[in-house]
Amino acid sequence: MNSQLDRLLAEPKPKLVRSRRKMMKFLLQAYHAGVPGLMAKPSTDLLAHSGGYSFHIGCPNPELRTIASWILTSGGDDHRKVARLIPALWKRHGQEDLALVGLLLANMSQAELGEEPWLALIHLFEAQEPLGALLEIAEEMVRGGHAIPDDAWLIAMASQSALWHQVAVLFLSLRKEEFGGARALIVTAPRGGDLFERIRTRLLTQEH
Repeated sequence: MNSQLDRLLAEPKPKLVRSRRKMMKFLLQAYHAGVPGLMAKPSTDLLAHSGGYSFHIGCPNPELRTIASWILTSGGDDHRKVARLIPALWKRHGQEDLALVGLLLANMSQAELGEEPWLALIHLFEAQEPLGALLEIAEEMVRGGHAIPDDAWLIAMASQSALWHQVAVLFLSLRKEEFGGARALIVTAPRGGDLFERIRTRLLTQEH
């Protein structure tokens, strides 16, 4: 583990979690502490711009997992305090912020979030979002034990907006079983970028 991050997260800080403003500033420190020493800033700046993020500091996934675990530990028995961080992280919209949201959602329950985890995720969406990041978040939630919603849920979701329709297809792509009744979602989804169209093609091809 990164020794600088290790020192920063040496012990849980329940009082810090209670202050959303202070916690958001602290998490920026943690992201910077987690960056490998040779990370090139111009590369992260370019990735932030091309990926639709407000920033991309370059903190790797293992360090982000450590940060998420520390947040949950600091939240103690009251994870509603942790849940209140999630909208603030999404609004700031750094690459690390969105990845951290996925890790937190993956490890929190409906009771802790105040709503079903998949609903908690889609209610964060703005008019435009980086589909690659949303796919990674969904993958993390599946690894965390949150089953992909059923066809009726996805069809209802897709009817809300073009973005939600595309994201419903991304969710569907993570199912292991046949998607049968939801095939129309894939066919009628608005055209997306290269990532989305590759996923659409794979889904339509794999049923034959």
